[in-house]
Amino acid sequence: MPFIPEEWNLRVTTYALVIIVGIFAAVVIAHRRLTRRGGEPWIIVDVGIWAVVLGIVGARLYHVLTHLGDYFGPANDNPWNPFQPGSVWAIWEGGGAIFGALIGGAIGVAIGCRITGLRFWSVADAIAPGLLLAQAFGRLGNWFNQELFGLPTDLPWGLEIDRPNPAIPVGIPDDVLFHPTFLYEILWNLAGFALIIVATERIAFIAGKLIPTFTRKHFWQWGKVLGLYLIWYGAGRVWFESIRLDPSETFLGIRSNVWTALAAIVIGIVIIVVQTRRHPGAEPDVYQVGRGPEATSGVDSEDTYSDSDEDEPGDGAAELTEAAATSGSTRAS
Repeated sequence: MPFIPEEWNLRVTTYALVIIVGIFAAVVIAHRRLTRRGGEPWIIVDVGIWAVVLGIVGARLYHVLTHLGDYFGPANDNPWNPFQPGSVWAIWEGGGAIFGALIGGAIGVAIGCRITGLRFWSVADAIAPGLLLAQAFGRLGNWFNQELFGLPTDLPWGLEIDRPNPAIPVGIPDDVLFHPTFLYEILWNLAGFALIIVATERIAFIAGKLIPTFTRKHFWQWGKVLGLYLIWYGAGRVWFESIRLDPSETFLGIRSNVWTALAAIVIGIVIIVVQTRRHPGAEPDVYQVGRGPEATSGVDSEDTYSDSDEDEPGDGAAELTEAAATSGSTRAS
């Protein structure tokens, strides 16, 4: 659905607009969460640029791999030609996958963290809740495009889709309604956003000692917010995919996105369990060792980054010992 009149020779779709709004909202939320823990104001933008660009690449690549028949079928004689309709490069024609965006975005975050000196897990935890909000905006764009709807339904909230629509199989009557799967996902993502914010920022005040493990001050660090996000979003996608109408590659009779959603749940659980065991304490800083804004110019360029709960004792410990000895000798004299 075009947002600007075609006679202006500038075509901006409503879908693109809501995607941009979603990205902006996610960046603002991540900025707030990261700066509250000591990050420099808007340093998240330096990471976000990498995440967005590689997220777009990953989204397109994943979509093509899970819809090979659309691009390498007999009707498309040269899918590699960027100037031909239906090309694998023609992202402006539509076709992207959230799971691919997450994979590409994670690579972008890793690159951005290496450049800025931020810890990967700190940034991932800051970004996670905003991802759900951004994805909710993205699904709103699917409504404007009237795409990615579900199976026929006679429920009161069934969705009426304008005809003709290439996504509707031949033979389905014009008066049939469909599951608004994108609406279900919008509500699921908003609920997950609220859950993560409450669980990571408010649950200690609300629940108190009722859930002592999850209400420890520093529990939701070291990537465990990301783990919670993966579990929540993956669980929702397993259901949404089961009632979607659009075609997709399958494995053992199950849609590829269902397998990916199940993998996301498993990865989320593993992150929470492993990181809880490895890092029972708080993250020392959102920056890698020697990479924070307060780091002096005398930091050795060969210093290495450590993900341990506490920095290794070094010259600082020796200096404290020497100072204590000097103080003791002064009192003795």
